[in-house]
This record gives sequence, C-alpha cells and structure tokens, in this order.
Amino acid sequence: MDETVLKNIPLFADLRDEILDKIYELLQKRIYKKNNMILMEEDTGDTLFILNKGSVKITRMSDEGREVILSIMGEGDFFGEMSIFDGESRSANVIALEDTEVFILKRGDFLDLLEKHPKIAIALLQEMAVRLRKSDQQIEGLSLSDAESRIAMTIIRLAEDLGVIKMGQVIVESLPFQQDIANMAGTSRETVSRMLKLLERKNWIQRKGRKLIIMNYDEFVKEFG
Repeated sequence: MDETVLKNIPLFADLRDEILDKIYELLQKRIYKKNNMILMEEDTGDTLFILNKGSVKITRMSDEGREVILSIMGEGDFFGEMSIFDGESRSANVIALEDTEVFILKRGDFLDLLEKHPKIAIALLQEMAVRLRKSDQQIEGLSLSDAESRIAMTIIRLAEDLGVIKMGQVIVESLPFQQDIANMAGTSRETVSRMLKLLERKNWIQRKGRKLIIMNYDEFVKEFG
C-alpha cells in the first residue's frame, strides 16, 4: 500500500500528495476472507473502514429473522462512519462477499483529518447525501407490489454501486449471488432467477458466469428505474 492507492478513494481524491503521505501513515490494513463478519450490529466501534479490494454487503435482520441487505459496497467505498460521529453502536452487519482488503482509521485520527482538511468533510457529506437519496429510492422500490420491478431496480442499484460504464453498457464484474439479490429486493431467489432469464431473453442483459452486462444502460433505467 502507498499513497497512490488513496487517490482512487473519493474521500481523499482531491488532496495533495504530502497530505496523502500523512494519511497513509495513519492507516492499518486488514484482510477478511469471503463470508467473514467485519462488523456486527450493536457492537460498539470507533473505526472507519475503507474498502481497498473486494466487496461487502451491509445487512440487518428483520423481525422474522430474515436477512435484509441494505447495500452492496465495492472498492473505494467506506463504512463505519456513523458510530464515529454519534458514539452509538453499529447500526448494521458488514460481511465480506469475497476476499476483501480494508484500511482502517481510528476515530481520533479521522476527526482530526476532518478538522484540518475540509475537502474530506465535503466529500464525506456528499457521499452521505447520495446514500440517503439511495435509501429513499430503496424504500420506494420495496413498496412496489411487483417483485419483478423490485428486482430490476435492485440491478440498477448494483450497477450504480459496482458497475463500470463503457460505450453505453454497464459491466458488473462480480454480481452478488441470487439469494443476496433476493434479500435486497425483498423477494425469493427463484423469482430473481426467473427475472434474470427473462431480461436475458429480451436482450436487456447478458451474463457470463458472475459477470453481468446491461446492454443499454440508459434505456434500461428508462424502462425500469
């Protein structure tokens, strides 16, 4: 790890090299294997986590004991910031979807960075506003009675969070497993499987193993977003 890696992390992207050098000295690296629990709901915490490699799912358990996936995060994303600000326990579980490498930053160091470098605070506020907007969209989407519409909207969320756009197509290199998509959409794995096959037959998407390609992303959003 060196400071050049930090330039790919939105929180730090606009900082000068000498500042990145100082942040680099504060970070610790941790590696989690696939399916390892990184954070547990209700645990106390004073650490910010920044994803360098891999992906994670943010989950809570419903009153019925069913896993509800709130979000999928990939490289450059961060989590754990809420406990840093309010001092409360963790609000959700975080589980590695694959072998994952994170940087951790202690509460005191992070708050000191926010005070000294307002650009980090601005980037943080922008990201939290985006997350709030996505949460509102998720709540609206889950209120839809049509399970297939919820699945299509979940695919759009995954494309936004994990996808790379190229010539009008969006490529998600490592699509979450169908049960995870079902838990995000509030439906069953069988319905997800049926919907993915339908979208494939209609040439909205292509699948190659875990890779998902949305053939015309703008039109897909117009149709299902």
